[in-house]
Amino acid sequence: MLFVGMQNKGHNVQIWQPKPIFSKLPFGLIGKKWMGYLDSFIIFPFVAKVRIRKCKRKTLFVFTDQALGPWVPLVSKKAHVIHCHDLLALQSAKGEIKENLTSWTGSYYQKFILWGYLAAKHFISVSINTEETLRTFLGDRAVTSQVVYNGLNPKFRPLDTMTARENLEKCIGISLKTGFLMHVGGNQWYKNRPGVIEIYNSWRHISIRKLPLLLFGESPSDDLKEVFEESEFKCDIHFIVDATDDLIHFAYAGASLLIFPSHAEGFGWPIAEAMACGCLVITSNVPPMTEVGGKSATYISLKPSNPSDVNKWAADSARVVDSIICMPKKESQTARSLALHNAKRFELDAAINQIEEIYLNITEQAR
Repeated sequence: MLFVGMQNKGHNVQIWQPKPIFSKLPFGLIGKKWMGYLDSFIIFPFVAKVRIRKCKRKTLFVFTDQALGPWVPLVSKKAHVIHCHDLLALQSAKGEIKENLTSWTGSYYQKFILWGYLAAKHFISVSINTEETLRTFLGDRAVTSQVVYNGLNPKFRPLDTMTARENLEKCIGISLKTGFLMHVGGNQWYKNRPGVIEIYNSWRHISIRKLPLLLFGESPSDDLKEVFEESEFKCDIHFIVDATDDLIHFAYAGASLLIFPSHAEGFGWPIAEAMACGCLVITSNVPPMTEVGGKSATYISLKPSNPSDVNKWAADSARVVDSIICMPKKESQTARSLALHNAKRFELDAAINQIEEIYLNITEQAR
């Protein structure tokens, strides 16, 4: 997005990244991972130093993800900026997230990333929540720290509901004519995929409607498989793995509801993507979900950490789901219009324009 966007603005853009050298050697998966670190943090810095010397003074060095922090010291005295998505790994390494314990090697790696952060002066975060979390690590040392919401893929737009369902049916072979519930996300702890099934189970117990649940993302983890196998409605729960953007587009446009009960996010792409397609959304009542959903999403509480409280949470959430599924047609149309209006905050061109302005300001300061 950044590469194409800045090129279209007339800027000369290059992508620098480590080339596989050690990681091409015949090691197992773990060995390749460690060899990849050698490529990234031993070989690449030498290559980058040579290239940096040849760059013009007005060059801006853009780090497209906060995990690239270890490279920042190479250009800390030149114009630079780091894009920050989420800081969950850093928070976990500090012991701030009990649900996600970090190994000693993982903790060391995050300290290495943080060491790079501390040499940086300019940051762009994808949400106010990420920017506020970043400040807890940096203090007041940042010269620039601004928020630019992610720009959506223009592909995500409204489609005729029935046409979208028919197209999705052809691809996955499941009857969807009366509607369906959906979730998009991986198996990371914070995505709370088990919670989606727990909410669905509770909803099916109180509803006369038998809409299926589609979970788009990775193959289910062992924990998720266990929750799935225990569900008495598992015949109506379907995992859609490695879905294309087109398939997810059909799903958003045809879904009755997106259930997105995440514990944490950097931004929360599915909320904005779904709304851009006119899909109604239920999500957690914490930032950045509340930032992205605004007044157009419906909110539920976070899933409790105490197992004895999960059933009540699922039951309460299920009642919220049912209130949306049973919403009168006119009210539903109004809600979908509000969702579409909210999604306009995340238009791609607006994001590119904001980012370019920040880039130019940073470059001017450096000069």
